[in-house]
Amino acid sequence: MMRTQCLLGLRSFVAFATKLWRVLLSLLRRQVRTVIQYQTVRYDVLPLSPAARNRLNQVKRKVLVLDLDETLIHSHHDGVMRPTVRPGTPPDFILKVVIDKHPVRFFVHKRPHVDFFLEVVSQWYELVVFTASMEIYGSAVADKLDNNRSILKRRYYRQHCTLELGSYIKDLSVVHSDLSSVVILDNSPGAYRSHPDNAIPIKSWFSDPSDTALLNLLPMLDALRYPLGPDAGVLRREPGRLGSRRTCGRC
Repeated sequence: MMRTQCLLGLRSFVAFATKLWRVLLSLLRRQVRTVIQYQTVRYDVLPLSPAARNRLNQVKRKVLVLDLDETLIHSHHDGVMRPTVRPGTPPDFILKVVIDKHPVRFFVHKRPHVDFFLEVVSQWYELVVFTASMEIYGSAVADKLDNNRSILKRRYYRQHCTLELGSYIKDLSVVHSDLSSVVILDNSPGAYRSHPDNAIPIKSWFSDPSDTALLNLLPMLDALRYPLGPDAGVLRREPGRLGSRRTCGRC
């Protein structure tokens, strides 16, 4: 009898300890996600050479077209199974929109470093949002990402896409007539299949807090904004962990 009670007590203790460990692990993951996402990343601004400044002044800013879902953010709405988002992961913001007369809440998670990414590339390019989502949702997301900075003023939505074989294709000619000055960043190859030479692929993002894809694109985007030539300059990245200093010669 006593042995049975001891076994039951041991099982109860193990079950309690397991639940406690899961709670602590969830809190630790949330803290790690917060630390990684908001870790300081700094670029030192070095002066342009006179030749590079002169060349840049003669060239009109290029256009960087940005997708939203799974490129800059990931979201899910009420009542939808969401295996891609870890349980307990808090959204960065919640949107309440009305779709077909029904109120819907979207829980939006920002890709790590997206705020810093937008701050930097907005100094280099004219930014354009182009999403296959409905305007009422896409506009609300873009407003949150813009955060009153007026860097995401031009926007295109589902009605601006071309529906072909059940998928939405983004026609970049509606953004700018000179396609040589347009670059699109999108996680879906099907969205830019009409303009593959203008695309910069990026892996889809759902919930990985250690993702650095946006940061890794900065050196290439920095180089693409300049005309080719010996005075275009270089971007130098110092070795180190995420959050280490990066030195930009043309910021």
